[in-house]
Amino acid sequence: MQRERAPLPLLPGDATLDSSYFEQCLLDVAIATLERGGVTTRPSTYQFFDAVDAWGFPRYPSHTVILLPAADLIAELRAFIQRNAALLDAPDCWLGTWINPFTGCYYLDITTSRVDLNEACAMARQLSKAEGRKIVALYNSCRDLTFYLWDDVRS
Repeated sequence: MQRERAPLPLLPGDATLDSSYFEQCLLDVAIATLERGGVTTRPSTYQFFDAVDAWGFPRYPSHTVILLPAADLIAELRAFIQRNAALLDAPDCWLGTWINPFTGCYYLDITTSRVDLNEACAMARQLSKAEGRKIVALYNSCRDLTFYLWDDVRS
């Protein structure tokens, strides 16, 4: 099930109100990431996705951003969303955030998912090789489980 904030009707050219909604979305995503350890959202519609029994992972690993714990999460989210707007609006793609429990680093990515763990692992490994960057882990929000693809990525 999806939670969606119903945006107020915008007046033509009302960039200030639209910008305010976007800034509120950034704050909501940052707070939810800190509270839950990660979230999945559609920034263009201000939707947060509820937990589903599927394995999420980066669809475009070369676009994943890894941030140190002291990073300005809101500024980094803003830049990431603006830089990847077209990909974030593609079918079966969302903004994914995750805090690596071993390092405390933030991961921002363009997330996709598969219901079957074996299918998700195979696709994640294929994407890792194709884009030259390892996908660290897959996450199932319904089961609150993380599956690490490689033995050397926990640190």
